[in-house]
Amino acid sequence: MERREFIVKGSAASLLACFPASLAGLERTVEAGKLERRALGRTGERLSIIGFGGIVVMNASAQDASRRVAEAIDHGVNYFDVAPSYGNAEEMLGPALEPYRKNVFLACKTTERSRAGSQRELDNSLRTMRTDHFDLYQLHAVNTRDDVEKIFAPGGAIETFAAAKKAGKVRFLGFSAHSVEAALALIGRYDFDTILFPTNFATWHAGNFGPQVLAAAQAKQMGILALKAMARGPWPKDAKRDTYPKCWYEPLAAPDDAMTGLRFTLSHPVTAAIPPGDEKLFALALGLGLRFTPLAEGEARAIKEKGLATAPLFTYPNWG
Repeated sequence: MERREFIVKGSAASLLACFPASLAGLERTVEAGKLERRALGRTGERLSIIGFGGIVVMNASAQDASRRVAEAIDHGVNYFDVAPSYGNAEEMLGPALEPYRKNVFLACKTTERSRAGSQRELDNSLRTMRTDHFDLYQLHAVNTRDDVEKIFAPGGAIETFAAAKKAGKVRFLGFSAHSVEAALALIGRYDFDTILFPTNFATWHAGNFGPQVLAAAQAKQMGILALKAMARGPWPKDAKRDTYPKCWYEPLAAPDDAMTGLRFTLSHPVTAAIPPGDEKLFALALGLGLRFTPLAEGEARAIKEKGLATAPLFTYPNWG
């Protein structure tokens, strides 16, 4: 049995002011035994609240890659994200995902800022991923003024994006950023369909990093995809990082901590969260995602206090 929850849309300010547990403006679909799905902005798509980041299969064997993809599909994951900068992730994910391609939402990215470079990466990614189109193509890790200016300059990557959408090689256009200033600049300069941005309890509360971006994205009815839900903060100087070699930050690895991080992020008006690329942490997120419930008011106050006492990965302002 499938239950659909329709919530009346509100203004961007009211959506954020109602936190926690409002999730106003999102169509949410819940099917027993599967991950909740949510509307992706104005695209008409609905994605699983847990996304599959390609790093999960980076350096995996073909057998392990296929097993990890199949497990995700069994949990109801229909959102997959990859990039050529993720080592050999495209080479591993393409064949593993091929049997399911028609039923999933596939996103890819490019760090190239020129039209020629981004076109080259797009064409190569399409071949490697064994598909004739991406559902979402994103400018990857746009963080500086220089990035923004190069993208929109004559001969910049935005020309590739517009042409690819017109040609049917991509359906929707978006970007990822780890800078409030860069995200706001991109939102203001182009009608992107989606944003992929860190939405984390510590960066939100201790770093003033996120509220202004989510509000701007909501005002344009963009689909909001989240990074770093399961991040604790920077690695301590004496930390042993070999347990999670794919994580450049300290993850929330204990189940209760990871659940709190995911609940914080998914209690905001975001469509989906992409967990860390470590396969053990991704498997943890799959199980936790099945039990997601929005934060209650008291829980939100408690995690705010915890966030304010935690060193954030990102802060605003940071352009100087």
